[in-house]
Amino acid sequence: MAAPHLPRGGADRTVGASTGTVPPLADAPLAADLPARLAAAAPRVVVLGDTVLDQWLTGPSRRLSREGPVPIVEVDHTRGSPGAAANTAANLAALGARTQLVSVLGDDGDAAMVRELLAGYGVDTSGVVTDPTRETAAKRRILADDALVARFDTSPREAPGARTREAVHAALRAAVDGADAVVVCDYDGGVLDDDTVALVGALVGPRGQRTCRLVVDAHAPARWAATRPDVVTPNAGEAALLLGRELGGPDRVAAAEAAGPDLRARSGAGAVVVTLDRDGALLLPDPAGEERAPAHRTFARPAPEANTCGAGDTFTAALSLALAAGTPLPTAVELAQAASDVVVGRPGTSVCGTGELAERVAAAEGPLLDAASLAAVVDEQRVAGRRVVFTNGCFDVVHRGHVASLNQAKRLGDVLVVALNSDASVARLKGPERPLNPLADRAAVIGALSCVDHVTAFDDDTPAELLGLLRPDVYAKGGDYTPEMLRESATVQSYGGRVVILDYLPDRSTTSLVDRIRGGPGA
Repeated sequence: MAAPHLPRGGADRTVGASTGTVPPLADAPLAADLPARLAAAAPRVVVLGDTVLDQWLTGPSRRLSREGPVPIVEVDHTRGSPGAAANTAANLAALGARTQLVSVLGDDGDAAMVRELLAGYGVDTSGVVTDPTRETAAKRRILADDALVARFDTSPREAPGARTREAVHAALRAAVDGADAVVVCDYDGGVLDDDTVALVGALVGPRGQRTCRLVVDAHAPARWAATRPDVVTPNAGEAALLLGRELGGPDRVAAAEAAGPDLRARSGAGAVVVTLDRDGALLLPDPAGEERAPAHRTFARPAPEANTCGAGDTFTAALSLALAAGTPLPTAVELAQAASDVVVGRPGTSVCGTGELAERVAAAEGPLLDAASLAAVVDEQRVAGRRVVFTNGCFDVVHRGHVASLNQAKRLGDVLVVALNSDASVARLKGPERPLNPLADRAAVIGALSCVDHVTAFDDDTPAELLGLLRPDVYAKGGDYTPEMLRESATVQSYGGRVVILDYLPDRSTTSLVDRIRGGPGA
């Protein structure tokens, strides 16, 4: 598995024109450029906890077994993913954090697979202790034509021995030194004992004086109360366990908000983020802390229950990344919700990359992606083996010729990127009365076409700088040009790309359309 690529050129790079002063991460709002900025900041995050191998065995089912009324699945594909704390670590690394995992694995094939998967994401596993006496935890699911037939789990039967615990503590001491955040993933897997809890508290120090953030994602958050976490992230069931009662009533969000003081007191946390799956998440900040803000709710993208496996790990990872880089807590929670929305759109345990997260955030803002975020998306598409096509233009009044050209461009590859001239660029090229439609409107129309995958903008007279950043496989241009007429052709050819001139449709131009409109009924 290839590790996701980070965007080239830095998180705050702009193409062609300055977009103004970029706010520091401590004041950063949720915006499409935030994931790339966080990746460029590359905070150092230590993940401590239980590790699992998640595996899916899939294939068709055409008959029932004679041994019992069960389907026979002809497995033709097996896929593995890091699970539990390892999934949190993989998500952190995919989002740009320098990530180290401290955990315990057995000395078996499942452990080897987990290590290989983590290496693919760039996770430092030097703190993962091998215990040959323990079996690596695994969750295997059998799917017949995408329908879950059965799941079977294996897990260690005993807690780690004294030598293994000592090795984990030594790895933790070395890892925490200089970390920007420590994330605890305690899923009752036996790796973390009471001595480990005490050690974490001693290493990070008192809240308010510590140099790193402590985020706890635990089935039993009360166990970590003495460490005074900065944030705990219980789900509805874990919050109920913490309170000793269910989040009753028809409105779980209101019930969780009302329970805020109790949740903070019993978890020892400065802030509590209750994740409520289909109901989003609720941030309950410390009323005496720096945030001094009311409760903040996010709203989730609806998804089938089968697709939510590992979404909590992704949520915790994105939240921890943002906090480690100094992002405000409400912004961090919104970013975490966006990341979990990405992975619930796919079956099985999944990892959210920087480009995917930027695209999800941008979708909430509108179709325009900034250059750095788009570079991350294009890199991920290229790693996945997809052919990227790029075209550009003013697209002031979209007409039949535009649609035909864009459809033809899309057929040259798998992913079509359309770069729009900024309003200032259009005015320089077409005259002071243009554009007729502002950039946001033009982007909305182009982005709504099914053949268009991504939309961005540039301020120069040509997209040469943007082409150099994205390095698409194909640069497609309308049929009223030749490659020799295009100054940007040299840029494309310099990195081995191909310039393609699209078919020309006569009498199909915005300028001629505007002239006819201005000419009145007899034009």
